[in-house]
Amino acid sequence: MKNQIPEQHTGGKLDTIAKAEFLTAADAKDFYQIAKRRLLHPSKWAEICEVPLSTFTLTDTEGNTLTREAREGDYLKIDIPGPGTHSGDSFDWVRIEKIEEEVSADSEIVSLQARPAANPASDDTSTAHFFTSLATSTFQVKRTGNLVYAEEHGRNEVPNTDTSHLADNIRNTLVGWTAKIGLSYPQWKSLVKGIADTESQIN
Repeated sequence: MKNQIPEQHTGGKLDTIAKAEFLTAADAKDFYQIAKRRLLHPSKWAEICEVPLSTFTLTDTEGNTLTREAREGDYLKIDIPGPGTHSGDSFDWVRIEKIEEEVSADSEIVSLQARPAANPASDDTSTAHFFTSLATSTFQVKRTGNLVYAEEHGRNEVPNTDTSHLADNIRNTLVGWTAKIGLSYPQWKSLVKGIADTESQIN
């Protein structure tokens, strides 16, 4: 299977992984489908997290809330603690640019890749996120034999400090710096643990 994670060139990076083990590959296959549904419904991510530091809302290309499974081209409106961006109407925004799944004889993987983007509900074309559009977050659910993994891989995480809004530049510097020193890790660790949680009733 090909590597779905972009190469690291600049800024920070983060890798977060959780694992569930089963007695048989058949059991793992069944749970892979559950974990996949959890991954592809970002509006449930805050519910899945034991430590929901942020909330995620799936939207269309005009910023309207969606309740269905995520698709390529959709957006995520992210509400993180503290003040949001002016350009994002107090939120951070990413666009889902890629959703891919590969299946082989003894393994399966689904990847959702998102990139910082402009607010789709605004005429402002500047990136409404604390990272620049160089950054990506790749969320994955994998099955290999009787093991199922949930993962998040952040790449090229550069603070977005060159917008047309001074307040956004200051805010993005602070939030980007805290993320760079690892304070985003609890959020993603909680999410991947939640996706891989075999005791959870969230399907």
